[in-house]
Amino acid sequence: MAQVQYYGTGRRKNSVARVRLVPGDGKIIINNRDINEYFDLETLRVVCRQPLVETETEGTYDIFVNADGGGYTGQAGAIRHGVARALLEADPEYRPVLKAAGYLTRDARMKERKKYGLKSARRSPQFSKR
Repeated sequence: MAQVQYYGTGRRKNSVARVRLVPGDGKIIINNRDINEYFDLETLRVVCRQPLVETETEGTYDIFVNADGGGYTGQAGAIRHGVARALLEADPEYRPVLKAAGYLTRDARMKERKKYGLKSARRSPQFSKR
């Protein structure tokens, strides 16, 4: 018999995470590697698990993630967004909890573009009076 799966796509900065939730014992696999192996920082692991902790579903789903683009922080944020969306597909009653925590909103903050006449987005060339 086919196993039930829930999908969610999360985005953050230049990262995209395609998340698949499968009923299981709570293991998280990112790009065919365990979460502890993939993320060195504990804070990034916590960020990935936040929607599960908020909805009290930690340990009930196995999570398989395909993360692409950006850096580790962006990917962790994208995974959080994708997990929240997949949980919403699994049970629509989680919506108020996830929405209140802000996990369903795509974080629109991006790197600001460099402007001409400046060294970076806002940093101006060094000024000397003489």
